[in-house]
Amino acid sequence: QVQLVESGGGLVQPGGSLGLSCAGSGSISSRYAMGWYRQAPGKQREFVAAITSRGITNYADAVKGRFTISRDNAKNTVYLQMNSLKPDDTAVYYCYAGVYSPTTWGQGTQVTVSS
Repeated sequence: QVQLVESGGGLVQPGGSLGLSCAGSGSISSRYAMGWYRQAPGKQREFVAAITSRGITNYADAVKGRFTISRDNAKNTVYLQMNSLKPDDTAVYYCYAGVYSPTTWGQGTQVTVSS
């Protein structure tokens, strides 16, 4: 069974940048999309970005133009580069893998944007 482990969260000032990584153990089928959701305190988990094995990407409107998702299929790893961060981006970020919807989740990594 695939397991996902995120890394790279932390504290950053507004306007700053942060990069997240999510490494999958075991082989992830090329049918699987990988991506990121986030959950802020008191809010529902929301979609952030996704990428197929062929590199087709999709972003939530709230992060378009600021976040970039990428993927290394050979390493079973998905990345999220976050620029121009805002306090509203503060959340626990979860990576996922799945064919049509998330079926495997990482444990989450905290991102805090604050001065």
